Amino acid sequence: MKAVAAANDLMEGKAESLQESCPDKKKKLAKPTSLSSGSDIEEAEEEESSVGSLKRVSNKKRKRSIADEGKTKSSREKRAAKKSKEKTNGDDGHNEKKPEEKLKKKRSSVKRRAKTKKEDKEGEQELRLVPFIEPTDPVNGSCSHSESDSHVKTENFNDCRSMTRSLRADLGELAICHQCFKGERRFLFICTFCEEKIYCFPCIKKWYPHLSHDDVIEKCPFCRGTCNCDVCLQSSGLIETSKRKLGDHERFHHLQYLIGSMFPFLKKLCKAQEEEIETEAKIQGLMTSQVDVSETLCSNEERVFCNHCATSIVDLHRSCPKCSYELCLSCCQEIRGGLFSERPEMKLNFVYRGSRYIHGEDAEPSSSSVIEDETNDKPSIKWTADENGSIMCASKELGGCGECVLELKRILPLTWMSDLEKKAETFLASCSINSLTVSNCRCSDDVDMSMMRKAASRNGSNDNNLYSPDSFDVLKQEELLHFQDHWRKGEPVIVRNALNNTAGLSWEPKVMWRALCEDDASSSSDVKAIDSLANCEVKIKTRDFFKGYSKGRSYGNLWPEMLKLKDWPPSDKFDNLLPRHCDEFISALPFQEYSDPRSGVLNIATKLPEGVLKPDLGPKTYIAYGNADELGRGDSVTKLHCDMSDAVNILMHTAEVTLTKEQLSAIDALKQKHKEQDEKELQDHNDLEREEIVDDENGFLHDETGSALWDIFRREDVPKLEEYLRKHCREFRHTYCSPVTKVYHPIHDQTLFLTVEHKRKLKAEFGIEPWTFVQKLGEAVFIPAGCPHQVRNLKSCTKVAVDFVSPENIHECLRLTEEFRQLPKNHKAREDKLEIKKMLIYAVEQSLKEVETLLPDLS
Repeated sequence: MKAVAAANDLMEGKAESLQESCPDKKKKLAKPTSLSSGSDIEEAEEEESSVGSLKRVSNKKRKRSIADEGKTKSSREKRAAKKSKEKTNGDDGHNEKKPEEKLKKKRSSVKRRAKTKKEDKEGEQELRLVPFIEPTDPVNGSCSHSESDSHVKTENFNDCRSMTRSLRADLGELAICHQCFKGERRFLFICTFCEEKIYCFPCIKKWYPHLSHDDVIEKCPFCRGTCNCDVCLQSSGLIETSKRKLGDHERFHHLQYLIGSMFPFLKKLCKAQEEEIETEAKIQGLMTSQVDVSETLCSNEERVFCNHCATSIVDLHRSCPKCSYELCLSCCQEIRGGLFSERPEMKLNFVYRGSRYIHGEDAEPSSSSVIEDETNDKPSIKWTADENGSIMCASKELGGCGECVLELKRILPLTWMSDLEKKAETFLASCSINSLTVSNCRCSDDVDMSMMRKAASRNGSNDNNLYSPDSFDVLKQEELLHFQDHWRKGEPVIVRNALNNTAGLSWEPKVMWRALCEDDASSSSDVKAIDSLANCEVKIKTRDFFKGYSKGRSYGNLWPEMLKLKDWPPSDKFDNLLPRHCDEFISALPFQEYSDPRSGVLNIATKLPEGVLKPDLGPKTYIAYGNADELGRGDSVTKLHCDMSDAVNILMHTAEVTLTKEQLSAIDALKQKHKEQDEKELQDHNDLEREEIVDDENGFLHDETGSALWDIFRREDVPKLEEYLRKHCREFRHTYCSPVTKVYHPIHDQTLFLTVEHKRKLKAEFGIEPWTFVQKLGEAVFIPAGCPHQVRNLKSCTKVAVDFVSPENIHECLRLTEEFRQLPKNHKAREDKLEIKKMLIYAVEQSLKEVETLLPDLS
């Protein structure tokens, strides 16, 4: 609560508040017209002034709209004839038609006219307008524009008005816009492709600015697969998400490769369980085959975690019969080996010293200085095992009862894992597996250097260039092998033009917001954002946030305000809240054999069976502001961290905000204040002198088309990176811009961001540097598990990311699981959310089942 209050205090000091308020909560937001601006009169005037863009045909034979086809009478005569006919039909009860038949007749009438129009279109190509030669003024020889322009505008206006009137005459109340469900619009346009969908002028202009009226008449947004009306945005399955169908032989090869990659790790898990059963046999004085392990009652919807290290328990574990304290096999081995270590509590003290301090001035008198961690004088708790290997329950200080001997328990059937191991071994023995070390890389060839992007300048290294193919090329089988070669080495991959494989659905934040307003009324009021300067939550009107996304926001002293929405919408069910956008994102994913969260054949996460609790791997959206120049404080960044699984991140939308000269001048003055404050505090606490911060442009040449600056470190450089961060951790600031006084883990704490100056010092002191590159709109970045990385937004960005687990990086997922379990009790990264061990054994089982179904067809 203190963090929210402090951050909101920062926002009260703005020079200019956004005047546009959020719509009334009681107002229905499902219709896009609720977000439109201006009155209906202004819209009508705008419609009349914009209809001149319609195509025209020769005056010899004017091409008619669908609704105009076959008209020989005036509108007044036709209406009179229609009324007379209705009156006659009304007198004859036997000739009265049902409403359904009338509706079908109206629909077929429009379709017949559309069909006639298509046929006439083919025969009228020679009658299209040739370049029009304007009449010359006999006096001065100049062309007369006003009369011709007026004539064109008037005739096109009449075409649009005639089409709209005819649609209303033929369809009646059914002549409504598919987007806004309104029929009173002045101009309506029907699609000649489906002969059914109708769109109005305001919706075309507002929601499809890249389409002209003629484009909509030729093929409407619905037929193009880009309709963003409320109904379509809440629909799934409208497009094909899979870009490449796999044959049985190719699928079998992938499954064979998957089982072969997972089998060594399955053997290690089985061996650990066998050793625990041998220990239990020794405790009970029995033969191994005589040990009977009782089952723990556990449902598939329940996660079982170790009470000491918080890692996931897959099968065998020890449990207290009295207090149900549960211990994983890794902790049992550490206790027996005398390697038990108590997990301390994480205490991070970031003091709020007032908004003036955050902007480089002195702290408020009422605020206290930095609170150092309390010294722990308590004696360390010892936990040992008996000589026979039995372990007593943890003491009360550790959360147990300390009275009973822990009993061996199981979750799966007794021989389930050993049987699975034998089955996998038998299958692999019957197959000839290609060596996983064969290289398919052709990057050394001059021909394929176009697929590489320089991202580092390491001396004597051959991995300075990153594999960067085009999205069209990744559909080829040979490029999948090429990707695997780089991926196996732990190198990031950048795929260009990923959005070219999609239908082209709008990723404008306002479109996504409107899609959520129907299901979540709170989306129209407040949303929680992260203030990058104070690094804490703030509440802001949703409309105001998205306005700042495109136009920018600033504090009262003109310092740019950088806000970001993380994991928005606030749910782990992105595909339920934004199903159409989710399908669009999946269709954009390159190398879907790995990245597809639903059916990727090489994505281990997709192998979990139905009914088993699955981890939240996305997709998730990340919407944030950005600024091209590095501010040094309050930048829109994702701080240095390391994900437990692989991930792919696609930049879906960007918006650039231009700063005024007055704002640039104010930023320079505030940067000087920040520098003086940093020098003073660092000298007081560390007796260190800071070098002058060099502008970001000198460290990396920005591409004007780029939107996000990435730094990804190699796995082999992590030890040196951690050493540097521990040495220089007090040179960083985190929450409330307070100096970092202590790190528990320099990467997993996610409190540090390496500026250009820090990256320069890192290379000078330790000789390492990250891969640094700029992500452009539509590019997909693949990040291998175990590679620390950070991101800074150069523009306002909308990114969508999804996690996956590849067979090449299982060892990194397991290593990080062991690393996370050593973190303090309340560390946010400590929980084993991935459950890689459980995922592994189920993936082997599911893959073997799929192979069995394919074998009859292959034979």
